[in-house]
Amino acid sequence: MLKSVPELIQEIRPKIRCVTAAEAKQEMAHNDGVLIDVREPMEAAQNPTPYALNIPRGVLEMKVTALHPQEETPIYIHCATGARATLSAEQLLRIGYQHVSVITCDIETICSS
Repeated sequence: MLKSVPELIQEIRPKIRCVTAAEAKQEMAHNDGVLIDVREPMEAAQNPTPYALNIPRGVLEMKVTALHPQEETPIYIHCATGARATLSAEQLLRIGYQHVSVITCDIETICSS
């Protein structure tokens, strides 16, 4: 049986570390973490996130390892709704990153943090 995206998110989310934008900002001030925006470039351009690296979900696994080759790099991921960020976090954990967090608040909160 096929699963819907909401069903996948519900299944994955308990296995992923989730934080608010404020928590991510505070942690990144001390751990040199990387903020990755997995929205499409047009979305990111319309509502940019300060200090975020835009790597669309579709190419994340191919690009992030070249930019951040250390598996212990703290990575904070966000998108517009949390769905793409959750799916992206799962993939980054699967390829070996050890400290991956999803920022779960809405995009306006993330962009204004």
